[in-house]
Amino acid sequence: MNKTVTMQHFKNGLIHFLSHTIGAGVLLWMFALPAQAALELEISGGSAIQIPVAILPMAESGAASSGSRLHEIISNDLRGSGMFRIINTSGMPALPTSASQIKYTDWTALKAQGLSLGEVQQVGGNLKVSVQVMDVLRQTALLQLTYTVSPSQYRHVAHLIADQIYEKFTGQPGAFSTRIAYVTKVGKRFTLQIADYDGFNAQTLVSSNEPIISPAWSPDGSKMAYVSFEKKKPIVFVQSLYTGERKVVANFKGNNSAPAWAPDGSKLAVVLTYGANSQIYTISADGSNLQQVTKSSSIDTEPAFSPDGQSIYFSSDRGGRPQIYKVPASGGSASRVTFEGSYNVSPRFSPDGKYLTYIRNDGGSFKVAVQDLGTGDVKVLSTGSQDESPSFAPNSRTIMYATRVGGKGTLATVTVDGLVRQRLSEAGGDIREPAWGPAQAAPK
Repeated sequence: MNKTVTMQHFKNGLIHFLSHTIGAGVLLWMFALPAQAALELEISGGSAIQIPVAILPMAESGAASSGSRLHEIISNDLRGSGMFRIINTSGMPALPTSASQIKYTDWTALKAQGLSLGEVQQVGGNLKVSVQVMDVLRQTALLQLTYTVSPSQYRHVAHLIADQIYEKFTGQPGAFSTRIAYVTKVGKRFTLQIADYDGFNAQTLVSSNEPIISPAWSPDGSKMAYVSFEKKKPIVFVQSLYTGERKVVANFKGNNSAPAWAPDGSKLAVVLTYGANSQIYTISADGSNLQQVTKSSSIDTEPAFSPDGQSIYFSSDRGGRPQIYKVPASGGSASRVTFEGSYNVSPRFSPDGKYLTYIRNDGGSFKVAVQDLGTGDVKVLSTGSQDESPSFAPNSRTIMYATRVGGKGTLATVTVDGLVRQRLSEAGGDIREPAWGPAQAAPK
């Protein structure tokens, strides 16, 4: 017999429920299988001052066939950040493929500050990608990059190059080479997907006829914690992204939900109705050493560790209305964090510790807000009415969140200054519960 689970922002400690009808089903594993459809990306807005750069097609040798695509990916990354203006080179009579061929007067006339060019070589079964990024005004090299990778990694290399260009010109790390996790629902089927930040190279980690919610990356990016209803109740699993092996880490009496990793990866905060109402506990990463953190007669839920690991921030209605509080990670007295607005939930920290994002009830609409922890200033960033699940990029500049457009669940991003917005959608289904993964090591 089917049952309906309605998504509510604050009830029984399970804030991330989806509004869907749930049917009986068997969990299927499809680790590392490509998804059929990539997310579609739409970009709007931009910073008031954009850096003009030219990203040229790369020369190809030795039967290499990805060079022409690399520069398109790099251009899309930089354009989507809102920080760069990509110069149109279609009218240029000839494009240089090496630094010695550059006529700098041509590029200064186009007001270019940077110029990227390079070569892709086929070396055995691999691709050797060599890139130079030139300072047009000084006529000197800013970056010289070389990667040797398998052909399947060409998109990742393009993202890495975009990261380097972004950092060189802005002074901030890029986040183009990172991955995201999210949950899709097509028909009665739920899947937990992992993809590049732009929705390409999507893979299904787990699929079920029962809901999957609250994905959370381990700090080193090697594991995923999530909640599955496959046993007809919420249970917290941790799964290796390399082997597919998974382990139940929280299956106590009542509900088990909202996993959040400590910064060192040694433990998780979880929400349990172990006694009566929802309270916050910590457990070791293997599910041992259960410790209660909050003790109240109210609903305490949605934990998030501070970047130093010393505190846990959480949502609670202990003051009468849902607000964000913090408590020492070892337990103790809680103190209120949010005071602006009558409803604030779903706290998440920026990795650099400068910002706290959360969902705020803004005139009856649920929107993404960000609080500058240095000044206390709060800014509402999103424009939807049912926004939820905010998650910071590892460079702390962009927030991804779930929203609804035309009655359909989709993902969106917004920069912390609110100037640049992107929307990622998938044809044929709802997409929810985003989690932005940590920075990844570059291939040698």
